[in-house]
Amino acid sequence: MRVLVIEDGRGLAAAIAHGLAEEGFVTRVVHDGVDGLWRAVHEPYDVILLDLMLPGISGYEVLKRLRAASVWTPVLVLSAKDGEYDEADALDLGADDYLSKPFSYVVLVARLRALLRRGAPARPAVLAAGDLALDPARRHCRRAGREITLTAREFTLLEFLLRHPDEVISKTDILDHVWDDNFDGDTNIVEVYIGYLRRKIDTPFGRRTIETVRGAGYRLHATGI
Repeated sequence: MRVLVIEDGRGLAAAIAHGLAEEGFVTRVVHDGVDGLWRAVHEPYDVILLDLMLPGISGYEVLKRLRAASVWTPVLVLSAKDGEYDEADALDLGADDYLSKPFSYVVLVARLRALLRRGAPARPAVLAAGDLALDPARRHCRRAGREITLTAREFTLLEFLLRHPDEVISKTDILDHVWDDNFDGDTNIVEVYIGYLRRKIDTPFGRRTIETVRGAGYRLHATGI
């Protein structure tokens, strides 16, 4: 799941991004309203964390322009302002939830997951390919009735592939959606994690769900063969 964090406090933004990565989220962090608005309009995200007091343009203005552009990505506002009128203004402009600083990280993650469940009704609650099933909300993976334990990165990779069944996905696309902006390592890390997944979801079951398309990327078969 991709999260856009628009927060000018660099320390807080880095801490949020690190914590969300541990939970399996893929984050992109920006520190001003202008860049944040552009990315929110032109790039796909599942949810946006938005500070109100931003350089460039305020979080209020970001919200206003997002909704005017018919961008309905769920927005969770993070603000040092805790007055009821500030919260009301943000909600009136189109925010989906509001959290005052300082906040509990446990509550932040719970609110994010709630927004994700409410904000994407068109997506199936459980993703499946044949007898392989992945439940993003409950963080469960099963095949042929057997529970499969995945790391946070493996889970995010499998979820991304399951959301694009029968499509050829390039390494670049996988890196962009499964690893965060700070990754500057070898692109072969994708092959490594594809191998990890195959050993967990395919090999024990005699399946070949994930296909390598030479020179192009990877394809997950919707039938789970």
